Amino acid sequence: MKTLEEVFETWEAVIGLEIHAELTTLNTKMFCGCKLEFGAAPNTHTCPVCLGLPGALPVPNKAAIESIVLAGLATNCDIEKHSMFYRKNYMYPDMSKNFQTTQGPIAFCMRGHLDLEVDGPAAKERYRLDSLKVGESNGNITRTEDGYRAHVGITRIHMEEDAGKMVHLGGGEGRIAGAKESLVDYNRAGTPLIELVTEPDLRTPEEARLFMQKLRQIYLAIGISDCSMEEGSLRCDGNVSLRRRGTEAFGTKTELKNMNSFKNLHDGLAYEICRQAQVLEEGGVIYQETRHWDPSAKRTIVMRVKETADDYRLFPDPDLAPYDLSDEFIEGVRAKLPELPDQKAARYSATFGLSAYDARHLVDHRATASFFDECMALVQAEDEGSKFAKPLANLVINDVTAHLNANPGVQLAATPLTPARAVGLVQLVADGTISSKQAKQVFAAILDEDKDPTVIIEKKGMKQVSDTGAIEAVVDEVLVANPDKVAQYRDGKTGLMGFFVGQCMKAMRGQGNPQVINQLLAQKLQ
Repeated sequence: MKTLEEVFETWEAVIGLEIHAELTTLNTKMFCGCKLEFGAAPNTHTCPVCLGLPGALPVPNKAAIESIVLAGLATNCDIEKHSMFYRKNYMYPDMSKNFQTTQGPIAFCMRGHLDLEVDGPAAKERYRLDSLKVGESNGNITRTEDGYRAHVGITRIHMEEDAGKMVHLGGGEGRIAGAKESLVDYNRAGTPLIELVTEPDLRTPEEARLFMQKLRQIYLAIGISDCSMEEGSLRCDGNVSLRRRGTEAFGTKTELKNMNSFKNLHDGLAYEICRQAQVLEEGGVIYQETRHWDPSAKRTIVMRVKETADDYRLFPDPDLAPYDLSDEFIEGVRAKLPELPDQKAARYSATFGLSAYDARHLVDHRATASFFDECMALVQAEDEGSKFAKPLANLVINDVTAHLNANPGVQLAATPLTPARAVGLVQLVADGTISSKQAKQVFAAILDEDKDPTVIIEKKGMKQVSDTGAIEAVVDEVLVANPDKVAQYRDGKTGLMGFFVGQCMKAMRGQGNPQVINQLLAQKLQ
């Protein structure tokens, strides 16, 4: 098959996402009082309502309605005051009622959007982006200095209930194919679930990945879900079709079902784009179907021919009255909106002078953003906010994030690195007590030994020598010992400066202040 870059020379991908999020921060299910608890013993949190037994009547969870309205406000949606629940009929063992309670044409949240900042390697998937000048627009994208901004429409966010969970024993990777037996756990049945459907505005797998990452940040910020992709509380279906560049008509789409990681979403879409291009270029036909992404084989596999809306026989649920949201209710939810990731990033840039790149990466995770805020509160108390904002941002973005990535499951708040210790570490570098290279060692020691940076420096004898007299004596010794190198430097071989600095640092056992050493060497080598 052709590479993605080769495909994009002649084809344009049209991508839309359906992102499902369980409202895991709630206590009970959508239409009954059963407890929400991940990992509970199978079939221990069920009742006649979520099992769909005859005569049982559902009662909507008000907190769940508040959560979806909160999600709609956070994603620039219009909140519909009048909507209703429907029955979506299908027969499958994980839905004991044989229908799913969902919403019809009008959902609680309609006509929203999110803007994506796409830069670095992610921007390279866009076809011929360099043809646009900074500030120019083409379709839904606007060129920026580092990449582009993509405006992605949101069709709707609707409320529904989740199905139960099937467990297949004996099959490959827990799948039904080849399984000896299948079990069903109805604990998850009836869990409040919101589904966000985008407009077909995405054009690259990277944009799809970034959209889902940004939505996860928002949901975490507003506190409606833990967004655990590993546990299935956040999952995504990707719809993709191809059309020849310069044409407007949509091609036939395929759906990639239940993408459970950002990487799988990107890689699955990239493969499917290349697969569709090959089929079309060989004169074949793309069928509307649901496909499964196999990350081991790195290919998509047909699951079933895609159903249409008619197959579900949607009709208003006779057991649930239409929902009417008052202005008072909507404004009450709006008052609960916290500072959202984009707002926080804008504040970091405006208040602390951070670049858009640094600000955006600080808010990638709620924990790192909160940690940075706590650090800045400490330095601002000393009127040194602008001085330490950049080094603190670098510490969080690079060192802290790398440590968390290398130790999955570790919470930043549970590590020995406190905001006070982080501030102390960057202050020690700023005042020349230790070098930036030594700071890396101190950072690792803080995590290993659970001690303050000053204690670690004292214990390890790492205090940097900045005394000009002491350093000058070492510089003179190094220059006297290397007259041939001095002559070469003065003849124009200025790259030898690194050699002289290295010799001085070696003589001072790594404790000399590199800045002072460089200054003295530059003076004496003139």
